Amino acid sequence: MHSLNIFCHESVVAVSFVACIIGLVLLWDSKQKTNEMEETERILFRMSFSYWLVYCVAFGIEKMVLPDWESVLMTLKITTALSYFLTFSCILSLPLHKFAVHRVEE
Repeated sequence: MHSLNIFCHESVVAVSFVACIIGLVLLWDSKQKTNEMEETERILFRMSFSYWLVYCVAFGIEKMVLPDWESVLMTLKITTALSYFLTFSCILSLPLHKFAVHRVEE
């Protein structure tokens, strides 16, 4: 049962890795004229996708690295944790930014 949960998490991370790449490709188009608010939202989305992409890569490398390399594993775990929290902060910043801009307009 425990190995099934790990496999499920690994497959979700693999799917989200592909989704992050697709999201970054969709956000790549910078030829559109946007105002400052839309540009800030676009940057926050790019940052969230980029940080999550770093999480997925670090998680994948962590699963492939030999258990004898403890220093590499510790570095990967720290990278995974930091990118996870940075992704969370970017996702949390999106509605806060919308709320702040909406508040200024009123």
